[in-house]
Amino acid sequence: MAVPTHIGVILDGNRRFAKQLMQVPWMGHKWGLEKSREVLQWACEAGIRYITAYTLSLENMKTRPEEELDFILRHLADEADNIFTNMSHVVHRFNVRVRFIGRLRELPDSLQEKFRKVEEKTAHYAGHVLNVAVAYGGQQEITDAVRKIMEEGMKGILKPSDMNEEILKEHLYTNGQPYPDMIFRTGGEKRLSNFMPFQSAYSELIFTDRKWPELTKEDFENALKEFSERKRRYGA
Repeated sequence: MAVPTHIGVILDGNRRFAKQLMQVPWMGHKWGLEKSREVLQWACEAGIRYITAYTLSLENMKTRPEEELDFILRHLADEADNIFTNMSHVVHRFNVRVRFIGRLRELPDSLQEKFRKVEEKTAHYAGHVLNVAVAYGGQQEITDAVRKIMEEGMKGILKPSDMNEEILKEHLYTNGQPYPDMIFRTGGEKRLSNFMPFQSAYSELIFTDRKWPELTKEDFENALKEFSERKRRYGA
């Protein structure tokens, strides 16, 4: 079975799952975080080299109730501490290098520092790469890339004639990584929601109605099976 080298995952359905269980909506984020560890292990066991997880969008940072946003950020901080101190964490067991991508400057300084420590702690791992997209927006990623290119142009490092797809790719958050072969979204919605719009131009899109916290290993394996059975077309 053909296994994707890089998958992007849109972790959708946390709030609706909590409501389904008659819990406060943001409790779903706690269960979703626990599910993320499981899915990371499944991906590593399947031989997937790169995983990009869409955990918190810039739009959500502006629209979520303050109490819910604080809850999400607190759990992200706790998970960063867990990775840093717990050597039995799935990240360490599978030699996963962790990177945080997005407009991280929008996050509290203390959380940014925890993220930096995790990146430094796992920087030498070469088994897999996990990109955690936080305060992320795909259009904003392209905007940030163009800004860097313009700055380099003003310094004389780049000329307009240098500009091509590769130059833009090199200035994206995922520089140095292959484009995702597959985008997998849980929760029933069938859209990308501003997730990796440049990188996913030829990605296979696979959706499931399962909400993220209730995803099973069988669901994940079925998504990989569907990917392997598709005939990929680039531009056709």
